[in-house]
Amino acid sequence: MSAGRIGPNSAVVRDWLADYVYETMRTETLEQVVDRLDSAIVARVPELADRDMSRDLAASTRAHARTMLSGLTSDTFELAIPEEAHAFARTIARRGFDLRLLLRTYHVGMEAVLDYMTDAVEQRDVPQEIERAVMLRLFDRSTKWVSMSVELLTETYMEERERVLRAALNRRTETVHALLSGEEMDGDQASIRLGYRLAQQHLAFVLWTDASEPGGDGESTGLLDRAAARVAGELGSAKLLTVPSGASGMWAWIGLEDAAHAADLAAPGRLARLLAGHVDAPVRVAFGVPAARAGGFRASHREAVAARHVAELAPGDGSRVTVYRDVEIAYLAGTDEAAMRGLIRRELRELAGSDANAVRLRRTLHAYLASHRSPEATAKLLGVHKNTVRYRIQRIEELLGHPIEQRSLPLEVALACVDAYGV
Repeated sequence: MSAGRIGPNSAVVRDWLADYVYETMRTETLEQVVDRLDSAIVARVPELADRDMSRDLAASTRAHARTMLSGLTSDTFELAIPEEAHAFARTIARRGFDLRLLLRTYHVGMEAVLDYMTDAVEQRDVPQEIERAVMLRLFDRSTKWVSMSVELLTETYMEERERVLRAALNRRTETVHALLSGEEMDGDQASIRLGYRLAQQHLAFVLWTDASEPGGDGESTGLLDRAAARVAGELGSAKLLTVPSGASGMWAWIGLEDAAHAADLAAPGRLARLLAGHVDAPVRVAFGVPAARAGGFRASHREAVAARHVAELAPGDGSRVTVYRDVEIAYLAGTDEAAMRGLIRRELRELAGSDANAVRLRRTLHAYLASHRSPEATAKLLGVHKNTVRYRIQRIEELLGHPIEQRSLPLEVALACVDAYGV
């Protein structure tokens, strides 16, 4: 069969594409495609680098890919835009971004898709006689899909933007973003627009879910609203400000009139103990440190975002509640992950292992340093005999190759990092 007789709709082309779709739809391969496309988009649309925005973008890209791939071999072109794409368009509207951001995202995304498909065809050694037909079908379906998506999602964006502009939520959101960006604002006027007094102590926290709720972004927002109200109640405050930060994320502040109450909540470990058992899956919460007035409003939020960063890098399911004060050293040390891992390897040596003995010795060393090098206090903290502690400390120093006191500060930092991020 000559190349001239093979068109993009021929059976041989559809057969090749069916194999391609089968391989690409596997979870691991699909996630690689999503990561590649999203990285290309965020590189040119930096507004999407925000954690909640990038999460919504990934959900939209993944759903687009599945829908588009499933229709590649079909003779018809009757595909529905996935709900995740509509949720992403609504997030752009809610965050106050111009429609041009949505259009730019899809323009850059289209270029990234075409680059990916070109590479995919080259890497899979498509038979020469059908290569042109395969490329034509891929490019034709992709451009039609993106054009249809832009048209329908523009309507979604405009509807949401109009609704948000009419709502008090938008006034709150704009004011919050202005405060967080450091704009000079009249405190009383800002308080009126927020429905929340700035001239007080603020405890900021961010909430998010482990996975999207079945009911969509509206259900997630309701879930997070309820969780935020429960947190405020447990901490003894009725003064709560919340703004959605994405389809499954929320920013929140609790107002604290009493400086002594704020200082109590700032104590290491205090918030985690107060909220133990009060934050249920799939919700997770990360806190900043209480601070006063507009500057404290910003600083506490910045710390809450940093605490979330640590929480999302933690091994396993992680704690439902993360407090910046409790993970501050790990956050600061972990800003350069390669350097942090080097520190852990150098300082802890064999104690950096994942076996039960390494874990037990690490826990003993952590307790020993926290107990001001007292074997008696360490034994009480761990619930073992003081001679057991002395034996373990001797063994620890043998494995480290030097006395604990010689490198106590780096050891504490390394232990904090392992505690937060795992080995």
